[in-house]
Amino acid sequence: MADRTASADAPARLCIVDDHPIVRRGLAQLIDQYADLHVVGEAESVDEAVAVLREGDFDLAIVDLSLKGLSGLELIKRLQAEQPDLPVLVLTMYDERFYAERALRAGASGYIMKHEATEKVIEAIRKVLGGDMYLSEQAAQRMVRTFIDSDPRDVSSPIERLSDRELEVFQLLGQGCGTREVAELLHLSVKTIETYRANIKQKLHLQNATELMQRAVQWVQVSRSQ
Repeated sequence: MADRTASADAPARLCIVDDHPIVRRGLAQLIDQYADLHVVGEAESVDEAVAVLREGDFDLAIVDLSLKGLSGLELIKRLQAEQPDLPVLVLTMYDERFYAERALRAGASGYIMKHEATEKVIEAIRKVLGGDMYLSEQAAQRMVRTFIDSDPRDVSSPIERLSDRELEVFQLLGQGCGTREVAELLHLSVKTIETYRANIKQKLHLQNATELMQRAVQWVQVSRSQ
């Protein structure tokens, strides 16, 4: 990946993709305090982000995974296909244990959670701009352990069969969210969430809604203990 670090007289041009206007505004104000960084574009959905990024000359896209309509993972995949030289840093509230590896596979160059300190966010931005990857130490160690411990003869776990959006729904169910709440959080209709629930049950060979909830809660609890 090319080094896109900005020179002193030409700050790096950043685009923030997040579905919350207040978050975009706050993040932009934070970033613009640094002379080598400048936010010059914003978007709240995949389609809007693609349009904005096509029109401008950007050095980095900062992407949340929760967007209106399609997920941020879908945006990363589209950008990887259309603008493979544009680095993407994921900045999200979604737990890195569940999504960091998927984001990197989709084409992201870094992953950081929103609860991290301001200094860490700026460090992640500069590292990705410099052509490097960024992960928390814990996430990096977890991926190394997974690689070392994995048996190439093993088939992927049933959870790996879920699509990115299905995994989002499954995680939220495991955290105790009802169908309507999941729909509101993901900006989707209740009917769409019900379709995802049906797909998840089929892929995980679950018989009913009770088994689905039990499996989701169990998975979240086990993941948190790792």
